[in-house]
Amino acid sequence: MRFRVRKAAHILERSGLSMAGAASGMFVGAHVGSSIALLTSVGFLLTMMVAGAIGFYLGIDIPRLTFHPPESGLAAGAPRGKIDAAEFLSAVGTFLASLTAFVSVSVVVLRTNPHLFWTAIILLGWLVGVTMQIVAGVIARRRA
Repeated sequence: MRFRVRKAAHILERSGLSMAGAASGMFVGAHVGSSIALLTSVGFLLTMMVAGAIGFYLGIDIPRLTFHPPESGLAAGAPRGKIDAAEFLSAVGTFLASLTAFVSVSVVVLRTNPHLFWTAIILLGWLVGVTMQIVAGVIARRRA
């Protein structure tokens, strides 16, 4: 019984993360689509939402490597002092995706009209952030 409850809670958590990513992608897509005529389509909006859903699903709740202090007795050849690529990519990707989503929501709600350069930076930041999350999730799941 306890296992089923934990499994259900985990599925709900991951579904919530996925919906948050899709909502973020929708706001970024709405802002970018309203500024760049070429990207004003349902297909673009759906692509942004799906990318956000996958990125937030895979890249936020990743299994971490166990922490070993430098003075602990590790076996020869064990990784010492190396950066966990999945954890780093997840952190930076989540920050970029969330920041660009926040800026997009602000632009939409406040009805501002930023220069096209800033809209392109928002789109690029979102795509890089979500891609980093997806890569982090794939790395973490392959090693687990």
